Amino acid sequence: SPQFRANILLVDDRRDKLLALEAVLEGLGQNIVKATSGKEALRCLLKQDFAVILLDVSMPGMDGFETASLIRSRLRSERTPIIFVTAFGDTRTHVARGYSLGAVDYLLSPIVPEVLCTKVSVFVDLYKQTELIKRQAEELRRLNRVLENQVAALSAANSELEAFNYSIAHDLRAPLRSM
Repeated sequence: SPQFRANILLVDDRRDKLLALEAVLEGLGQNIVKATSGKEALRCLLKQDFAVILLDVSMPGMDGFETASLIRSRLRSERTPIIFVTAFGDTRTHVARGYSLGAVDYLLSPIVPEVLCTKVSVFVDLYKQTELIKRQAEELRRLNRVLENQVAALSAANSELEAFNYSIAHDLRAPLRSM
């Protein structure tokens, strides 16, 4: 059904920031998954697909850029939209690096809730439409297989009928010839 919920991944080492993002986005009515590190985010991506990922740039250990490049290196998530969220990303090189790693957008803190919701909902809608098209294509393929099987069964029945008709006609001709 078109009413299924999309997954949104929030990645930030600070739980207070995760909760703030979640509070802003919960109004969209989707599944919100939270990760406190790049490694945890990658584990989440192994289990499920996401409509969009909100990724903090500055995290200890594996930063947002490193996490993004690993996300992009996996076939299943190479096209998943990433929005970088950062407090100090106003330097041009920082933003450029984010876009070069496949970021679709950059949000600087403090985040404007309406802007965040609008941007995320665009990716959620796009994801849902794509999923719907995939499901419809699968259903069409399934119906096509059913149809092919029915055509094959009808062909077989037709052949049997033709053989039966031939034998009946043959059997009727025999007595007529002897007359």
